[in-house]
Amino acid sequence: MDATGDIEAKFKAFAIPRGSLGRLEELAMVYASIKGTVDCTIRHKKIFTMAGDHGVVEEGVSAFPQQVTRQMVQNFIDGRAAINVLARHIGAKVIVVDCGVASYLQLQPGLKIRKIGLGTKNIAVEPAMSREEAVRSIEAGIELVEEERKEGVDIIGTGDMGIANTTPSSALLSVLGGMDVVAATGRGAGLDEGLLQRKMAVIKKAIDINQPNRHDPIDVLAKVGGYEIGGIAGLCLGAARYRIPIVLDGFISTAGALIADALEPKVNKYLIASHVSAEKGHKMMLKLLNKNPILDLNMRLGEGTGAALGINLVEAGVRLLHEMATFQEAGVSEPNLK
Repeated sequence: MDATGDIEAKFKAFAIPRGSLGRLEELAMVYASIKGTVDCTIRHKKIFTMAGDHGVVEEGVSAFPQQVTRQMVQNFIDGRAAINVLARHIGAKVIVVDCGVASYLQLQPGLKIRKIGLGTKNIAVEPAMSREEAVRSIEAGIELVEEERKEGVDIIGTGDMGIANTTPSSALLSVLGGMDVVAATGRGAGLDEGLLQRKMAVIKKAIDINQPNRHDPIDVLAKVGGYEIGGIAGLCLGAARYRIPIVLDGFISTAGALIADALEPKVNKYLIASHVSAEKGHKMMLKLLNKNPILDLNMRLGEGTGAALGINLVEAGVRLLHEMATFQEAGVSEPNLK
């Protein structure tokens, strides 16, 4: 019997009404099927917060200045951001990665430097990066998984930090999803109506100028993407290679997953959607990936916050699988079902 059959049989034997744990059973089943065994545990939980800057910030598409990316990276390293709080809550390690912050950061504990460039170029004027840089950003994500495997990793969460990164993410969705920019674009970190209209105009201009080929995901990433988005795509590819479940955060993380899925569709079964973001296009991204999010908390922070909560629930399902008593073990009468 395969892992899915084993886990179904195990849940049927527990001293609970059949199916009464709902999606917690589903999450345990997904995790066990990825691991290929019902005898699976979660000990090493790691969340990668991938940081990068974006030249398109020059177009006034963000409510925050670019230096906030660098400032928040330091906040992550200092352990004072929302992702740090939630990671401590679930017992996960946060790994902060400089994929392309627009300034040189000092190497320090808690930070990995995989800088491809000092921020991408302005996509409203030219491609975000070269094709070679796009490939390198993906390779950086794969290499991070390789490194962390040495210390042990059972489940991975994705996160992001990058001022203006909802703009390239919306562009990626519009191109890969074949949809109108208006439908793919939301307010990011709280844009008013005037700035939202500017943002949509900038994305349309970027797509018109760069002409990304939707059938070539590397081309799309290079022309309208971001270094941290490519890094997240690499995390997805690297995790799938080693049968490691990867719990996606919100809009930007899912943009990276779209790239990975387009490059290698087999990645899809290793992806778990932690939540649906309040960012407008996220539901469409999840639909493209055929993923049903675990939570809907009206969150849109990023950093890996949604992924932390998702990992917590996946672990809860797995613990139930291993620690609950069966009807026979508990001395509870079984239901009268044929």
